[in-house]
Amino acid sequence: MQNITAEQVAESLDYPSLVEALREAFQSNITVPMRHHHDMEQPNGRRESTLLLMPAWESGKSVGVKLVTVSPENGEKDLPAIQGIYILFDGDTGTPKALIEAKTLTARRTAAASALATSYLARADSTKLTMVGTGVLAPNLIQAHAAVRPIKEVTIWGRDLKKAEDLAQEMNSLGFTAHAEENLEKAISTADIISSATLSKTPLISGNWLTPGQHLDLVGAYRPDMREADDEAIKRCSIFVDTHAGATKEGGDVVIPLQSGVLRKEDIKADLFELTQGKHTGRSSAEEITYFKSVGHALEDLAAAQLVDRRINNA
Repeated sequence: MQNITAEQVAESLDYPSLVEALREAFQSNITVPMRHHHDMEQPNGRRESTLLLMPAWESGKSVGVKLVTVSPENGEKDLPAIQGIYILFDGDTGTPKALIEAKTLTARRTAAASALATSYLARADSTKLTMVGTGVLAPNLIQAHAAVRPIKEVTIWGRDLKKAEDLAQEMNSLGFTAHAEENLEKAISTADIISSATLSKTPLISGNWLTPGQHLDLVGAYRPDMREADDEAIKRCSIFVDTHAGATKEGGDVVIPLQSGVLRKEDIKADLFELTQGKHTGRSSAEEITYFKSVGHALEDLAAAQLVDRRINNA
């Protein structure tokens, strides 16, 4: 069984290729049972951690399962919040093929899923991106969105201005024109695409700040009691999700409005299955404000793991 490192994963998963691999996966017959989601209490008043077990298989080809932990307070220890491993098996014999570092796999496939949604939901002429959050996902999301839209200007907001400035410098080294912004309202109102990846428990983004034609990509707030955007955003936007089953049960940006009646399930226009299969066209006008909530899906992990396997073994 191969042991595939973070460096190998990063080299194998360029964003244009990964976005297309996800598009094909959402159009395919991959089987994905509901993932196991276990909240784990922590001592001394610390925030709960989460254990996720995410299986998926493509009949006769591949079987995979991701085991991942999410520890919201890891930033205080200079550690990523998401850590884990991915095990890929041969779909015919059941033989273990590879043990894949999952932190990088997860970051890349999560960013690519948002970019896949953006390819249907953001205006084709979107050049300005605002990144809310400065964690591991942030640089991945910026680069992934830039793989599907002509992003040139990047504004970065974070609770820690120094981290936002450091990320801006990193993005400038990659050819973007990036800067940190202390005023979140200003950062939101001037963007074509807003991508948010935080562990906030209360809304950071006000719907009152949104302007016609924007696309809002919400990646953080992975639990039902966490939220990145408020009710006004729900009221002003056309709502899309990665999967109906996951987003309506796990992500607070959809779950809380559903519980309060601000949002109804029938108001959710489409998920990535419906978008990629042509059952919904996505953005309907230049003025529409679109809202995409991602909670993650095991199909994305399997598609990414298969691409890594093909690239490394030239299959």
